[in-house]
Amino acid sequence: MAGPQVLTGRTRHSLDTPAMSEQSYVVVVNDEEQYSIWPAHRDLPAGWSTRNGPADRESCLAYIQEYWVDMRPRSLRDRAAS
Repeated sequence: MAGPQVLTGRTRHSLDTPAMSEQSYVVVVNDEEQYSIWPAHRDLPAGWSTRNGPADRESCLAYIQEYWVDMRPRSLRDRAAS
């Protein structure tokens, strides 16, 4: 499923985009209740909504670690519950 991604490793940043460590991020979630982080200055991709933030990257990842306790997509959880 395509959606927000966080690039790691060596990444080129344009002059109008702050480095990852200086950016503000938001925690986003899709219809399957899968979480990710997304640069706060960018428009969200279709199907994703803001859950928390803006905040620094580490705070957003900590939020995800605390609240995304079941990694299974919602549709799979729903099937398992029935």
